[in-house]
Amino acid sequence: MRLWAPRHWPAWLVVGLFAALARLPFPLLWLLGHGLGRVGYLVLPGRRRVARTNLRVCLPELSTWRREALVRQHFGWLGVAAVSQGIAWHGSPRRLRRLVRFRDEAEITGLLREGRGVIMLTPHFVGLDLAGTAFTERVHPGLYMYQRIRSPVIDAAVQHGRTRFGSVPVERRDDLRGVIRRIRKGAPFYYLPDQDPGRQRGIFVPFCGVAAATVPMLGRMARLADAPVIPTFASFLPWGRGVEMRFGPALENFPSGDDAVDTARMNQVIEAALHATPAQYFWVHRRFKTRPEGEAPLYAPSRRRRRRRAAAGSAG
Repeated sequence: MRLWAPRHWPAWLVVGLFAALARLPFPLLWLLGHGLGRVGYLVLPGRRRVARTNLRVCLPELSTWRREALVRQHFGWLGVAAVSQGIAWHGSPRRLRRLVRFRDEAEITGLLREGRGVIMLTPHFVGLDLAGTAFTERVHPGLYMYQRIRSPVIDAAVQHGRTRFGSVPVERRDDLRGVIRRIRKGAPFYYLPDQDPGRQRGIFVPFCGVAAATVPMLGRMARLADAPVIPTFASFLPWGRGVEMRFGPALENFPSGDDAVDTARMNQVIEAALHATPAQYFWVHRRFKTRPEGEAPLYAPSRRRRRRRAAAGSAG
């Protein structure tokens, strides 16, 4: 009953709104999402600055005008992802099959039919939730990386959406021995690797030519589970035509046995994908928050943090 406490009522309104939106035709959701994204671009200056910084670091060859256009487009796709959440949580199998199409899936479906577990290397593109739900319904339930959401109501809704076809959540700090056992038994593992893990859990390897703290886990898991790694990318199609989930060929000569080499190669795969679909990569995450010793921060502090520093300086 704690979830029904008055402090959670706003979150329940959000969940109800997403459920209602899930009934709308997808082209209309596409339009609504882009409208919401325009609002987000205007009212979220901090995330706007993060996206600009990431694009400047990762795509320096583009003009300032082109990067700003990508920031605007990205907020539009974030809006589409937001208003599509209700479909991931409540959409029928029939609707999921109609909206999500697979491309180049023969290798991964063949491996799963043979009882081979696979690791799906799935970078943070905005369509991954909806595509991942469709994959678990249509192909095979599996395991997915999960980070608990502060709101228990939203957290419960997300968990329901991701587990309703039999998938199992794995917290980022869970014991990975159980994950390895499940992969060996033939489960696919939906692995999301491209967020800043901090200095203690990550190593610094290049990402778009800049040292980025990265979890050195992919090579170890592939070796321990004896599992091929399939790059997997999800993107929304234009004008509300649905979502495409594309599978690359299994990485060859992987793992190498060297964690740094394997982690750098993983980042190269992600780089190639973000260059192909730049507007839909998750640019609002502070990917370069953790810096090598002695290197200056890349992100300007927020207005609130600047005020705190000024107040601390005055108090001193």
